[in-house]
Amino acid sequence: MRASRGRGLVVAVAACLVMPLASQCTTAGSAHQTTGGTTKGDFSIGVLLPDTDTPRWRTADRPLITKRIKELCGNCTVRYANASGNVATQQAQVDSMIANGARALILCPVESRALSPSVTSAHDSHVPVVAYDRLADGPLSAYSGYDSEQIGRLQAQGLLAALGPGARHDQVVMMNGEPTDPNARALKKGALSVLRGRVRIGATYNTTGWIPQNAFTNTLAAIAKLGPDAIDGFYSANDGLAAGILTALKADGVTPLPPITGQDADLAAVRRVIAGEQTMTVYKSFSAEADAAAEMAVALARGTSIGAIAKQRISSNTNKDIPAYLGTLVSVNRANVKHTIVDRGVYTVQQLCTPKLMTSCREAGLTG
Repeated sequence: MRASRGRGLVVAVAACLVMPLASQCTTAGSAHQTTGGTTKGDFSIGVLLPDTDTPRWRTADRPLITKRIKELCGNCTVRYANASGNVATQQAQVDSMIANGARALILCPVESRALSPSVTSAHDSHVPVVAYDRLADGPLSAYSGYDSEQIGRLQAQGLLAALGPGARHDQVVMMNGEPTDPNARALKKGALSVLRGRVRIGATYNTTGWIPQNAFTNTLAAIAKLGPDAIDGFYSANDGLAAGILTALKADGVTPLPPITGQDADLAAVRRVIAGEQTMTVYKSFSAEADAAAEMAVALARGTSIGAIAKQRISSNTNKDIPAYLGTLVSVNRANVKHTIVDRGVYTVQQLCTPKLMTSCREAGLTG
């Protein structure tokens, strides 16, 4: 058990849960020709992302995928849709894109099993589907993402390192992701392969929809169940959940803050790592993942080989040996943030080191 952590009365809780409006579907025009490849006819590619709660979909994945498609096929149209976390909405979006002649789809499913009929419908309509970041059930043509079990192992190793040599006697809370997401299950499996027998797992939560507000609520439940002084660390499946955990700990007056893991290397999360509020995150190159998805979708739409891109294989609940691009993973902590994030050009020192973080940035070796 760690040094005593005080528990303050939660006077007010700011629940920043944004209720999604009607789903949005926009079209990127085809007004200009780029120099990144030749075009074999004009066609459209659908890009379907799952929710508005995860910043990366808006800030990284959508613009990166669109940019690469336009480089490869300047006259192609990119049709975008976000399901706002609603399965039925995403199913309707897939149906609409098929009906409107999309030649290929890049799909990050809200729920993998629930989207299986949509994937099958696309397949039956001769529209190849590239699963993006999350596997979907059904006859996929390809997958672009990462090895989630390995991410879970990296997260667990980071948590154990932060807990130190006495970790066997420490108690941790597991904040897993959406239970229907195969990535969440793989992350949990990888983490438990490292944590079992090395720490005590005091409570485990599944976080519906990967929504930070749900992680906030689960954290308050964990504090009430175990007591603030009995929680020595949090396994958090991603950076968004880590934000919800941290907000709840601060609201309840828990000090010092226990170690918290994450993944995605969101800008806010890397700042938390620098500040010492989040122990680690896992950097996954969004640009590499997006480029691979775009390149495979364009190739499949043209009827050409994806062998040079999809050099690995992965299996879903329903299909084996799906051609896959699996990117390189990088564990990020306060000691290596300069090498792993700044030197790689992920973020600049100016982006990371806000006025409030200048002291922390000096301590992390980012500024003089």
